Amino acid sequence: MIHHQHPLTSSCLGTQRQLSSFHFGQPGSSAGKAYIQASLHADELPGMLTAWELKQALQVLEQEGKIAGEIILVPQANPIGHAQSLLGYQLGRFELATGQNFNRHYPQLTQAVYAAVKHQLGKDAKANTALIRQAMRQHLQQLAEPTELVSLRKQLLLLAADADIVLDLHCDSNAALHVYTGTPLWPQCEPLARYLQSHAQLLATESGDYPFDEACSQTWWELEALCRQDGLDVQIEMACLSVTVELRGQHQVAQALARQDARAILDFLCLRGLIAGEAPALPPLPYPATPLSGSENLQAPHPGVVNFLLAPGTLVAAGQAVAEIIDPLQDKVAVLSSRYGGMLYAQELHPYATAGMTVAKVATAQSFKTGKLLSA
Repeated sequence: MIHHQHPLTSSCLGTQRQLSSFHFGQPGSSAGKAYIQASLHADELPGMLTAWELKQALQVLEQEGKIAGEIILVPQANPIGHAQSLLGYQLGRFELATGQNFNRHYPQLTQAVYAAVKHQLGKDAKANTALIRQAMRQHLQQLAEPTELVSLRKQLLLLAADADIVLDLHCDSNAALHVYTGTPLWPQCEPLARYLQSHAQLLATESGDYPFDEACSQTWWELEALCRQDGLDVQIEMACLSVTVELRGQHQVAQALARQDARAILDFLCLRGLIAGEAPALPPLPYPATPLSGSENLQAPHPGVVNFLLAPGTLVAAGQAVAEIIDPLQDKVAVLSSRYGGMLYAQELHPYATAGMTVAKVATAQSFKTGKLLSA
């Protein structure tokens, strides 16, 4: 294991934060490269414990000579956010200096990379992948780092953008385990979802505001579209499987769950050939993949106490009651139900709703949303 420290742009006199990455295996291995990070939203900690379990396991596997590829682990992807506390409450979803979400507004690589490689692409998909990754690295290295937040985004992408597999470990408020990935990547992602026993698989080609996972993977299908648009007879593969893994809810930080999730990730890396050995048989998928544009937000029509009637991970029918909003002052009770039916995969953590607040989310097979598909 090699430990690298990456200094971030200093935001204030007398301070300097750094990002830590842990490297296993051999860079440039033909077995491929995987990048795994945790707690980009600093108040989402299940992934950090899972990353620690992975770190312990990877050290043993490396000593046994079983790491065939390159694996990079970043257990704390957001040292800025972990320094943000207010009155004893850990913040970390938004940078306080700018109000920007730590998982949005990553550099868009497509146009710069296409301009650099357009006239060099050919029919050899593997050669094209190497060419595109080189252009990605060169473009990222040239980006300015005027602020601490910008330097963090740049450094994370420099570590991840040329990986075959990128796993960004998050969690929701109160949720069953679920994943987000690009629609063209679902065939690659499905084995991971099976090992993780993911209860919802939310697919999109563009979710809005360029989150980290799409910054790593979206370039590939956008390059394919640009080549097709320009009539180029070239082969572009979906060379980066980038997945946001939502490890249940914020309060579900437990070693047993972390070990279970780390084992699932290791099994997937084994299946993909980055770890030597025979991968376990794939278990059945709890619920099929559905469009992110079909994620139904159940919203409170008035303020009140929330009475949750079902737990995340429950399959609900159309019209089935999911929660009640109770106004104890005017004795109003609103029943929230899914219009389409599907998998109840997430709920609000705190049982008080303001008017219009999303209380629960249901993954449905219908596609009815347009525009930005992610919350702030």
